[in-house]
Amino acid sequence: MNLLSFSTTFRFLICLLLVQFSSVFSLAALKNHQNHKNQMILANLTSCNLFMGSWVYDETYPLYQSSSCPIIDSQFNCQMYGRPDTDYLKYRWKPANCDIPRFNGVDFLMRMRGKTVMYVGDSLGRNQWQSFICMISAAVPRAQTQMITGDPISTFKFLDYAVSVSFYRTPYLVDIELVQGKRILRLDDITKNSNAWRGVDVLSFNTGHWWTHKGALQGWDYMDLGGKLYQDMDRLVALERGLRTWARWIDANIDKSRTRLFFQGVSPTHYNPSDWTTGASSASSARSCYGETVPMSGTAYPGTYPDQMRVMQAVMRDMNNPPFLLDITFLSAMRKDAHPSIYSGALTSEQRANPDHSADCSHWCLAGLPDTWNQLFYTALFF
Repeated sequence: MNLLSFSTTFRFLICLLLVQFSSVFSLAALKNHQNHKNQMILANLTSCNLFMGSWVYDETYPLYQSSSCPIIDSQFNCQMYGRPDTDYLKYRWKPANCDIPRFNGVDFLMRMRGKTVMYVGDSLGRNQWQSFICMISAAVPRAQTQMITGDPISTFKFLDYAVSVSFYRTPYLVDIELVQGKRILRLDDITKNSNAWRGVDVLSFNTGHWWTHKGALQGWDYMDLGGKLYQDMDRLVALERGLRTWARWIDANIDKSRTRLFFQGVSPTHYNPSDWTTGASSASSARSCYGETVPMSGTAYPGTYPDQMRVMQAVMRDMNNPPFLLDITFLSAMRKDAHPSIYSGALTSEQRANPDHSADCSHWCLAGLPDTWNQLFYTALFF
């Protein structure tokens, strides 16, 4: 080999080594940057109140379209049933002093491969369960899935990842039994319901609304407390007794090194316009969220803070093994615009014509607010 060809070959080898070194350095730098970014999120969240902040308009939302979701009850499918506005879909929750990660359905499935998630509670839990399935499904539109519908439990499976997400309906958490044609709410017993919760990897509970229902909406005929039947009692006393039964079962049966445990704060309703309209008369006949299209702002809780939340917090303070409280009550109270109102498949045309008395201002549209609950659930679970 002559000197010229040796010099050319040498320069080529040097360049090749530099390219390889640069490539390795770039990959390392990218990895370090990503780790630094995740560390910043983690550092932020350790000192961040996820549940105090404001709603920010964001054109990149919603995270999915209701028309492409495989599972939304007609009660929650506002766009299908004629809601004319769409701005309510565009709001993102921004905590006051940190940023939260955008929901990533593939990331969730990869982290949860082979595991189970279960929402336990009332129809607000079902609202959240369906939202979560929509969010995950949007990220893996071609994934093999299976839906198993039942009562009290329904399960949606992402077969490619062996992940199942279930909803177990039990509005009071404690057991309710039919005895000689009468519904008995067992404030001291949770044996039957709790059998379904054993061995689940992630459990998220909610309750609250059904404890205050009366008349045709009341879900029981008698309450059993200490072996004695009551036709009625102070509803907050009953809620506390039921929750303490649940708490004792959790403390005795849930290993937090094996099961991640969450409790959903009370989802607020918007039936009283005086809660958000300055100067509105509390005696007004209007009792509807109908026509509301934008969130509220501010840092003060609008209206009356739910008494059920105070009971829940008191019970959880006494637990040896308390759940993570997904405290969505304040941020949801700001969303008077996010309910189905009259745009619900659960209403007749006559009911839709009378929004002051028929609008659903308890549940939430999908897509919509429960997606934020699940984004915070995802954040608390992994970050």
